[in-house]
Parts: sequence; C-alpha cells; structure tokens
Amino acid sequence: MSGPYEVLEPAVWSEDARGVPRSARYGDIYHGAAGALAQARHVFLQGNGLPARWRGRAAFTLCETGFGLGQNFLAAWQAWQDDPRRSQHLHYLAFEAHPFSLDDLRRCWRRLPDALQPLADALAAAWPPLLPGVHRLDLADGRLSLTLLFGDVRRTARQAQACVDAFLLDGFAPRVNPDMWSPALFGQLRRLAAVGATAASWCAAGQVRRDLRDAGFLVSRAPGFADKRDMTVAVLRPGLGTPPPSGQPQRIAIVGGGVAGAGIAQALALRGHAIEVWDPACALDVPRAFRQRGAAALVPALSPDDDTRSRLSRVGLQRARARWRDLLADARPEACGALVCAQDDAQAHAQQRALARLRFPAGWVQWLDAAQASARAGLGLARGGLWFAQALRVCPGELVAALLSGDGIVRRAARVERLRALPSGAWQLLDAQGGELGQADQLVLANARHAPALLAASGLLSDWPVLVGLTPLAGQVSLYPVPDGADAVPRCVLSGKGYCLPPRHGWAVAGSTYRPHVAESVADAAGHQDILAQLGRWLPDGALPWLGRAAPDGWAGWRAATRDHLPVIDAVPRHPGLWLACAYGSRGLTWSALAGDLIAARLAAEPWPIERELQRRIRLR
Repeated sequence: MSGPYEVLEPAVWSEDARGVPRSARYGDIYHGAAGALAQARHVFLQGNGLPARWRGRAAFTLCETGFGLGQNFLAAWQAWQDDPRRSQHLHYLAFEAHPFSLDDLRRCWRRLPDALQPLADALAAAWPPLLPGVHRLDLADGRLSLTLLFGDVRRTARQAQACVDAFLLDGFAPRVNPDMWSPALFGQLRRLAAVGATAASWCAAGQVRRDLRDAGFLVSRAPGFADKRDMTVAVLRPGLGTPPPSGQPQRIAIVGGGVAGAGIAQALALRGHAIEVWDPACALDVPRAFRQRGAAALVPALSPDDDTRSRLSRVGLQRARARWRDLLADARPEACGALVCAQDDAQAHAQQRALARLRFPAGWVQWLDAAQASARAGLGLARGGLWFAQALRVCPGELVAALLSGDGIVRRAARVERLRALPSGAWQLLDAQGGELGQADQLVLANARHAPALLAASGLLSDWPVLVGLTPLAGQVSLYPVPDGADAVPRCVLSGKGYCLPPRHGWAVAGSTYRPHVAESVADAAGHQDILAQLGRWLPDGALPWLGRAAPDGWAGWRAATRDHLPVIDAVPRHPGLWLACAYGSRGLTWSALAGDLIAARLAAEPWPIERELQRRIRLR
C-alpha cells in the first residue's frame, strides 16, 4: 500500500420521513425529494451537454465523484441506450468511499420505473464484492464499462487513470463532506480530463466555483433543479486536457501463444483490433482428450497488509471471471472455490489475524475451522484455512484454445527471432535469416522466459535488472486417473505446500515442483515423489483415495519468475508501440485477463482496471 491499510466501511441504509435515502454518517440525503432520476437528467446529463456530445464518437467517458446508489449511472445508461446515435462505447468511472451492499441497492432499485428494471438487474448481477480498489464491470454486451474505485477519494482519485469527457460532481454537501469538493480533488480531475471536458453539479457554492476555476475550468451558473435556483456547469480551459485517441482499429502482433498471449489476444480482439499470434506451438494439433487432462487453479493471494501481490491477484481473479465466464464447455472455468489450508497452528492464527485486520466480506474470503473445511473439501483435514468461494479451477489447454479461436484472431505457426522498428512507426517481425514474417502497428511480447533474449537479439534490451534477471523455473504436475464412480474428492481446490484439484474427465491433478538451473523441463519419478512428499506433510493419510494409488502421468513446463514475484506488464520506454507481458511466475492465469484489459485500456485511453501505483510496480524494471 502507499500508506497504512484502510478498512473499507460500507454504507448503511437509512431514509428520512419522506422515504428519501440519507447517510447517517454525513447527515445528508443522497438526492432531493423531487427524485434522483429527474435530477440526474437535468443536472448531470443536460448540464454536460448530453446526449448530444457522445453522438458519433467511438467512445465517451463519464466520471462521477460519488457513486452512491447508482441512480446517476442508471440514468446515463438509459439515455445512452435510448439514443440511436450513441457512441460505440460508453465508459463510466466512479469513486465511492462507502459502497452499499447489493441488498441495500436492490432495496433502492425496486423503486425505479419499470423501464430501468432490466438495467438495474444487469448491474446487480455484476455488482462486485465490497473490497477496496478498482472494480471493472462489463455491461451491455461489453459496450458499456463501469469502473468503480472503492475507498477514500483523497487516495482513489490519485490512483485513477482515464481520459474523461464529462464529470458528474455529486458528493454530499461541502459543509459535511469537504473532501469531495477540495482543490486537491479538482486538480486530479483536471489530470484526468480530455480536451474540452465539461463538468456539472447541483452545488453552486461560491468556494466550489472558485476552486474549479483555479483548477483550470471556465465556470458558470445554470438554472438549478427543483427548489435550487442555480447549479454549476464548467468546461476545461482551451489548451488543457488530453487529446482523445483516434479509436481506429490497429494491427497488433502478439509473440507467444500461451496463457499470457491468449488473454491479451482476447481483450484486444474484443475492441475490434486485428490480432496475429506468433508461436511455433500454433502448428501443434493437441488432441482434446489430452488437453482435458490438465488443470490449474486461480486462487487469490492474501497478506495482512494487503500488499501489491494480494491486490493484483484479487483484481486478476475478478477480470478472469468476467472475461471467461461465457466461454463454452471445458474452456469455461469452474467456480469450485479454494481452501488455502493452514500448514500449522502458527499459520492458522496468522490467517485469522489477517482476516480480522482486513475485514474483507465473508463472500470473498472467510476462515473455516477444521470441521468446516473438511465439509467443504469432502475429506478429513487436520486444520482449517482460508476459504475463497470465487476461486476457479481452469483447464489451461482448453482455455487457450478457446481464447485463440475468437473472432479477429489469426494464429501464425512461426518463431520470431528479431524485431525491427520501421520509419513508418510499424514493427517488423523477422525470422532467423532476417526475412520478414509480418508487420504490426503494436507489438506485444508475451513469450515468458524468451522475452529478454528476443529484445537482446533486436538491440532493444536496456538496463532493466528485474527483466534481465528473469529466472526460468522448470516444474511438473502429476496427473492421476480417477476410476468412474469413485468419490470425486477434493470438492474444491486444496492449497498448501503443494496443491490438489477436483477430478474431472477421469483425471485429478496434484502439483507442483520448482527446478531452477536445469537445461530442460521434464516430468519424472523424482518429481512425482516430491509432490507426494509435499502433500503428505498436511494431508491425512488416505484422504485422497487416488493420490499415489496408481502410477501418474505427468506434464512439465517452464515458469519465468522475477525476484519480486510480480509480473512485467508495461509499454517499453523509448520504443512506441512495443509492449511486454511476461514473468507471470506461478500466476499465469491470475495475470492473463488482467494484462489484456490493462494493455487494451492504455491503448484506447479507457479507465484503467488497476490503480496507477500497481501499474508502477509491474512496470518494466
């Protein structure tokens, strides 16, 4: 964290005698008695010149300084949906220090007009757990994105990145919530503003207008709503703001056709870009029955101080669930949950202390004692552990095949040996003899341990000690046959020193090994014994009837890990159009969808799916 960890304090439902929702914390109402939707349309939409300003645009971005009960968002969504000349995409960025639970939101949304109920239902289905940080929600078949930043606006406003066309200034009154109207916040809004950005607010306080003016906006009054005589409207001064991107599709080459490259290919293809994935393995026709044997888990990390890895793994899981939930059959991850088992009494106490400090919602993570953990797993366990209900079991082979089969993605079965920047700004991909394989406007290296060597061969490797020091780690997993009719245990992912996954398609998976400083990655008897020994330290004898019963098959591969155990996902400095997405270590599935959405957001100036400080920590370094 950039400072001491702050517990997210949800809002608590309250209403006044008129039935208007109010905040007991701030002693103020969420909207006037005349109604939130009418206020949203008059103040925030009309005050920002909408819907006219989004017409004919590839994308348009709104930013609200207090999400509250979501009624401004729903009004904007309805106006955009009902406009036949709407922008192709609508992005909505919102800050909220005290988000409501889904039950309280539903209580409010039941009062909405019938025409808004389908929108409210869709938002309810996507509503995230109340965890601090960034939450990206994909709505309207991906054409509408809602990016929520939960936490104190004094911090979250500094962490947001976007190119905002219109601001909705809607905090509680300045006298009770001055942080929502401060010069510091307005300065951050100017940083986020696009050229020609506008702002509107019901608040007409003189100090607010003066502070907006000092931040770089031309401020004026407009007729207010209901019983308010005036409201505030503003436009960014000429010469300020970020020019919006062109929004034109680009040719994008991705070097690497594994989990990393596939996640990026999907995210970019969904934005309409033309994708080519370059990897010799694209020529391999792997039988589906063989692909179905493999399995892996996507389980978030948790630390007492909610460190970088924990925060990234949390949003990585959420993006994976959102991006992959509509895939077909075995490519779709299974939300079986995961139990991170305490290895001894000291770790059990540490896990419980961490939960007490973080105060995360039980729907995201909770402590289970030995009896509860055993019931979840379907087998006897000596100790309890952390239960992550949203953790996923994934079949990587099926997942990658499905992602790379998406519309707009072409696979090229060739090895890229060198790169060359062309005077036109494009990138040229070359083979070992220097012959051209292809060209692209943007180029992403998602080829794990081979990325530094490809940069070096192209004369592009610079003083990046973490990337240069990338460590290749060989490893294997054990695949055990599970007879038909056998008890399919465990019923969830079990993780400790090693891990085991629920059986599927007649196979169960246990893992894994780490072998540095070896020339090749192979699955052998020594590796199988190592995995058995790891699991034997915390799993009771005979708990898994399939474990060690028959000779296992094996799968071996490579990981590429950094010394700080964080990935490298960034644009390459001084080389426009060149990107890196590598060094995923043991969390390839965790970073896959997230990296794709992050690169796509940076290319299109969308709201970022992570905080700026997290991007700095996974920069090229």
